[in-house]
Amino acid sequence: MEPVPDWIIPSSDGFTAEDLDRLRGIPSHTELIDGTLVFVSPQTRFHSLVMFLLERELRRTAPTELRVRREMTVTLGERQRPEPDLIVVRADGDLGLKQTTYQPADVVLAVEVVSAESEVRDRERKPQLYAAAGIPHFWRIENAEGRPTVYVYELDPATKAYVATGIHHDRLKLTVPFDLDIDLAEIDDL
Repeated sequence: MEPVPDWIIPSSDGFTAEDLDRLRGIPSHTELIDGTLVFVSPQTRFHSLVMFLLERELRRTAPTELRVRREMTVTLGERQRPEPDLIVVRADGDLGLKQTTYQPADVVLAVEVVSAESEVRDRERKPQLYAAAGIPHFWRIENAEGRPTVYVYELDPATKAYVATGIHHDRLKLTVPFDLDIDLAEIDDL
């Protein structure tokens, strides 16, 4: 039996957001949620295709002052550093090529494609964390018989909670956070 890596056992205080940058040998795309390291399972083809489609279309339509980033963490607090599947950030939030995380004030949109092993995190915990941190827009994508269904949320600043503003099955056409029109059925052609 191989020895357990040192990083697997947290201190008595648990892991912190800074630990993700200093722990050597942790698997790629490790997240920190509620002080616990969360390891990512292999992606499904559906997940990969949805990510490709959304990333491509967001990059195509995003205004010049915004950037689209894939699988980058957002430091929401000392024990919260989730990694959304996609984020749209303000260009001035890019701090250099060695940057490993963004601040919530830089994030305009967080996107999660729900996977079987992350249903509760993607549907419940992460949206709570993103809303509490003030991220204005959140999308949750579900697999509806092989087609993406996009649940769109906007932050209510008074309650610091997301409010559903639409459910999109075949086409995602929005004016916020910027104008976009995405043919979700295009996933069949990828």
